Amino acid sequence: MEMWKLKPVFTSLRMRKWSGGMFIMVLAVVLVIRYGALENRPEKQSESDQSVSMSHTVDDSRVRSSKRVWEPGKKPRFANPEDLDYLFLGKNVSKDELKALLVWSHLHSVLARPDALSETAQGVKEGALAWKGLAFLIDEQKRVSDTESDNMRKCLASVRSGDNADLSGLRPVLELPCGLNEDSSISVVGIPDEHSKGFQIQLVGAELSGKANSPIVLNYNVSFCGDSIAEGQSIVQNTWTEQLGWGKSERCPGHESSKNQRVDELSLCNEQTVRSILEDSQNENRPSSETTMNFPGGDGNFPFLKDNSFTATLWVGSEGFHMTVNGQHETSFAYRENLEPWSVTTVKVSGGLNLLSALATGLPVPDDYGLTIDEKLKAPSLSLSGQRLELLIGVFSTGNNFKRRMALRKSWMQYEAVRSGKVAVRFLIGLHTNAQANLEMWREAQVYGDIQFMPFVDYYGLISLKTISLCILGTKVIPANYIMKTDDDAFVRIDELLSSLAEKPSRALLHGLISFDASPDREQGSKWCISKEEWPRDSYPPWAHGPGYIISRDIAKFVVKGHRRGDLKFFKLEDVAMGIWIQQYNQTVQTVNYVNDKRFHNSGCEPDYVLAHYQGPRLLLCLWQKLQRNHSTCCE
Repeated sequence: MEMWKLKPVFTSLRMRKWSGGMFIMVLAVVLVIRYGALENRPEKQSESDQSVSMSHTVDDSRVRSSKRVWEPGKKPRFANPEDLDYLFLGKNVSKDELKALLVWSHLHSVLARPDALSETAQGVKEGALAWKGLAFLIDEQKRVSDTESDNMRKCLASVRSGDNADLSGLRPVLELPCGLNEDSSISVVGIPDEHSKGFQIQLVGAELSGKANSPIVLNYNVSFCGDSIAEGQSIVQNTWTEQLGWGKSERCPGHESSKNQRVDELSLCNEQTVRSILEDSQNENRPSSETTMNFPGGDGNFPFLKDNSFTATLWVGSEGFHMTVNGQHETSFAYRENLEPWSVTTVKVSGGLNLLSALATGLPVPDDYGLTIDEKLKAPSLSLSGQRLELLIGVFSTGNNFKRRMALRKSWMQYEAVRSGKVAVRFLIGLHTNAQANLEMWREAQVYGDIQFMPFVDYYGLISLKTISLCILGTKVIPANYIMKTDDDAFVRIDELLSSLAEKPSRALLHGLISFDASPDREQGSKWCISKEEWPRDSYPPWAHGPGYIISRDIAKFVVKGHRRGDLKFFKLEDVAMGIWIQQYNQTVQTVNYVNDKRFHNSGCEPDYVLAHYQGPRLLLCLWQKLQRNHSTCCE
């Protein structure tokens, strides 16, 4: 009810000279009615990239439905409303700074759904803690001088152990300010003493709220149970979390049954196998579900010898950790769910070992934002004026992949279509468990204006929430005719894309490298494992491979509305999830145009590429330089 409607009421009260008590009663009724109207007023949706509000109104019935009593002993799937409330307060940041949080308010009802992905509760809880820590650092930086700010702790490219390193395993040998990323490495030089029973190298994750112990992202355990491989010398790799305990471990030497398993095209154990099959002789603490494999060293020599120095380098690949000893590959270990390398905060070494040195290199570091910034690297301002962009590209990135994002800004994000505002590119990034990494990302977002943060920690199991966020961004915030998803290690030829889209349907479009007959991966422990409960069918509907695909605006709107209503199923594999949602669109709204384009390469680069995947920073810049010389060949 508007205020002008109240004036006749007040006039009538004066004319009739009603009693003060009656006046108060009528006024109270009017105010109650007005308050109810305000509470039920529909939320206004922003269509501009230039302004944002963190206020949010949601369907009360849905909020109430999410506030269920958590059953004892059962992990909640949905987010705690208190954590959500904290995330959406938007404290300590200005209106300009809030431009990095444009999709948050639109995600509130999606995150509150009771049928959320299994990691949602944990991701949002840790996200709330990360946001609290980041808000504190933002506020602290505003209060200190520029000199003091420069002297504050920052991400470092390398760290080295000090003298008299602690080998009790209680204190870290190395502290990693901003975690690990792909191609980071940790080198340990040591000598096992003559009485050593073994030693351990542990990569320890960030301490989580409410947990007594931090997770172990990798436990690398070298055992000298005897004087030879046959007597029990072995390497066992495993992970540990307080919630799940020890996971499925992998052991070298072992049975030949797993010799064909590979991580980043490397064998789980050195392929020069030992012929003898060893019995399972691990101590009682080893889980019964342990997987055993072939052991390194074709001549039967163990890579670690007592009283002999070694140099062991643990390096980070795209699919897992890899260990080389004295220059030879020995073991590989695939990443476990929610135990990604970016979450590693410390390295611990313990056991019968004389540690000579420990060094971590290739660590994630941002650019020095104190230097002069090239204006051409900043996101152009968008003057939409009611017009839609032709294409919005959402790049899925992980917080400390600073170098990858910078390589994209210096390469294909320099296309004229991007600089002119016809195409917009935005990085979608979850929060980090490391406060310093979050602060560096926040600085990066404010400098370049092309980052959108997600209100949850960046676990792989929550990546399909980024897909929903991208659809929100392309329909509610930066409206576009087409929306593309890609990764931060992909090179996109925007000129070829726009030429191709000019000939494609403007509605009901899925364009990319499409798989029409894929089956779920049922292998336990696999990053892509899907159980029967998650997907009972033997095959997926058509879906486009995640390194790059394009959907039309109408499909994106269908995805947003469907998830707000709870009509669409959550699914943790984001590219397959989009295929599942599009199938529902195909069955209920309009026949979908599935455009299969083999120029979208999901496993490398080919000369006829429109999109090339697995391109590191060096290759991204190389491809761009070639295109400037009118050469569209690959750089490998």
